[in-house]
Amino acid sequence: MHVALLALATFAACAVEMVEALTIVLAVGVTRGWRDVVTGVLAALFCLAAVVAALGPAVTHLPIDALRLVIGGLLLVFGLQWLRKAILRASGLKTLHDEDAIYREEVAALRVAGGERGPLDWYGFTIAFKGVFLEGLEVAFIVVTFGAAQGQLGVAALGAFAALVVVLSVGLVVHRPLSRVPENTLKFGVGTMLTSFGIFWTAEGVGVTWPGSDLAILALIALVAGVSLAYVELLRSRTTPPLAEVTA
Repeated sequence: MHVALLALATFAACAVEMVEALTIVLAVGVTRGWRDVVTGVLAALFCLAAVVAALGPAVTHLPIDALRLVIGGLLLVFGLQWLRKAILRASGLKTLHDEDAIYREEVAALRVAGGERGPLDWYGFTIAFKGVFLEGLEVAFIVVTFGAAQGQLGVAALGAFAALVVVLSVGLVVHRPLSRVPENTLKFGVGTMLTSFGIFWTAEGVGVTWPGSDLAILALIALVAGVSLAYVELLRSRTTPPLAEVTA
């Protein structure tokens, strides 16, 4: 069950980042042409592979308790950031993430940029490279940290690869941003899992023994999700105008 949760969390977190990268790549490809976009994507993937190859073995050789403490703290930072944004969006205090709108903005900016194109369209190459590399760095971080903390680097990598296959396949078929993906729901779920794993591993890193061992993660997920949903309802009630003001 623990391995399944690890794979699911990795898949969902990586899928969110890959959807954002796909939006940028599609915008550049449609506007500037696909040749240099593909070159930029391949260059970014090569650099990411080098980063993972360098960091993966180094991280796995650290003492396990120190590793879990550091990784748990980092996951708490990332998880709480994702949860905060998801809670604000779910409660109506923050605008929902709109891939279609982002796609249109990217296309408009790329068309305005224009410029003469030589043998290599450096502008299109750079935008595609930057989009894939920056989003890919977050994917690499998720894979390495999740995998190293439990000695399951292969499981984490498999979850990320599955996300890549799914997002890329859907993107190739529909040839447009995945605007129908419930991204805020995904981020809410991923934020919950990252926070829960962060709490679990941070506590293990300082010597805490959880009742039920790995099953405690399920209880933490339920607790974090419950508290987050309660915050959503609380914020919704505070932002809803009184009935007298609505009818006035």
